[in-house]
Amino acid sequence: MGLLKFENLPVTPLIGANWDTFKKITDNEPIDKGYRTKYLMTKALCRLLSLSAPIQERRYQRLLADKPLEHDPLFILGHWRSGTTFVHNIFAQDEHFGHTTTYQTVFPHMMMVAQPFFKFWMKIFIPSHRPTDGMELTPDLPQEEEFALSACMPYSYYNFWYLPKRMLDYCDRYLTFEKITPEEKRVFQEEFMKIVKISLWNTGGTQYLSKNPPHTGHVQALVEMFPNAKFIYLMRNPYTVFESTRSYFTQTIAPLKLQDVSDDDIEMNAILAYPRLYKAYQEQKRFIPEGNLYEVKFEEFERDAYATTKDIYAKLQLPGWEESEAAIRAYIDSRKSYKKNRYEYKPRTIQLVNEHWGQAIDDWGYERK
Repeated sequence: MGLLKFENLPVTPLIGANWDTFKKITDNEPIDKGYRTKYLMTKALCRLLSLSAPIQERRYQRLLADKPLEHDPLFILGHWRSGTTFVHNIFAQDEHFGHTTTYQTVFPHMMMVAQPFFKFWMKIFIPSHRPTDGMELTPDLPQEEEFALSACMPYSYYNFWYLPKRMLDYCDRYLTFEKITPEEKRVFQEEFMKIVKISLWNTGGTQYLSKNPPHTGHVQALVEMFPNAKFIYLMRNPYTVFESTRSYFTQTIAPLKLQDVSDDDIEMNAILAYPRLYKAYQEQKRFIPEGNLYEVKFEEFERDAYATTKDIYAKLQLPGWEESEAAIRAYIDSRKSYKKNRYEYKPRTIQLVNEHWGQAIDDWGYERK
């Protein structure tokens, strides 16, 4: 158990951002009463810690910038709460995959500089489990890289954790890339490539493993970067996804926000973002080369995770199955006693999902309630 509780964090993860990113995210944005101390503490720590960014950049340019990738990445896509973390952890048992760690998502500019020192203190302070679902949380575990990206550039959907009043604006610009500028897209691709190469260097992998829900709306940009990338797309019962996402966003945003936002606003923003992300994926998946996409309902994956994982390796022609089969089976067996959150679908949930997410229900063959 870490010394800090997630709900009582004294700073935001922006402490690990580079200084230019911090300023571009927060300049001219209102910081509401009650969050000023957290903002100022985050700003001071960010200013100090960002001094390491130029040192890492020099090391990156010398050691990794010109090093080609052995394999294009494997991307696990899907809306939040669609089972992406479970699938991510299964594939991470294969040591040929490299991934972004929890430490890297907070301190992306201190990967090649002083990592052991800051990781030691991170282990002491961070909570040992995610508050939303009880999943283990330690510095070296695989984590979604959007948090790292949001500390490396100002063009991330995850800015909404800090500035929730702009959630839908960030959605259209940086979640679906519908309104992103060519320069912003270039910066995204440049910074993401750095994260991929540093992640592989850090974990010793030869193929990058990504689990990042925002990438569900970035498919075209990702294929431009990695023409032979492989993709897994997870679908899940939209009623469950809505209940779980509402809980996840509400609980997670509370200690991170620098602006007041009501639970009703969070709920409505989540409701409106879902069909936009769904539409973006459906339009962009045509850019994925034939044979490089595996779509599956999470309920079917979960029913026989071992057999489905084996099938994914075969269909996507991924290396490493023979070497990692035992570890994958052991991990899946270890999770059989894990108790998931159970949700009762209230009339309001059914009404909102049917009204706003009905196309996904019908397209995926789920039964309307």
